[in-house]
Amino acid sequence: MAIMRTSRRLRQERSTDDVTPGQYSVLAVLDRQGPLTPRELAAFEKVQPPSMTRTVAALADLGLVGRTEHPTDGRQVLVSLTPEGQVVVRETRRRRDAWLARRLAELTPAERETLAAAAALLHRVAQS
Repeated sequence: MAIMRTSRRLRQERSTDDVTPGQYSVLAVLDRQGPLTPRELAAFEKVQPPSMTRTVAALADLGLVGRTEHPTDGRQVLVSLTPEGQVVVRETRRRRDAWLARRLAELTPAERETLAAAAALLHRVAQS
């Protein structure tokens, strides 16, 4: 429950209210992976391709992603971040990092060590 609450609280730290958490997740995938097809994005986000098509359209309307022809498959398009989309990702990450750094600074050194050990265990559990 604590992990879910922390995650939910972190998601509140964002650079714009125009982008939903799901849309931000797509922006973050594009930032990490580079240009992808809507089908590839849908696979990353574990949603159906029609849902991703709607998400991409909304992000394109906001000017945060662009669409270009696929270099080898004329039936496909590639979705990529625009400079404005890159700003949203960078600023949201900066805000989230700052929030978490402030919260961690409130802990004692012993509490931070305990948290680091728990994080390592959670990482192992999540990979199982």
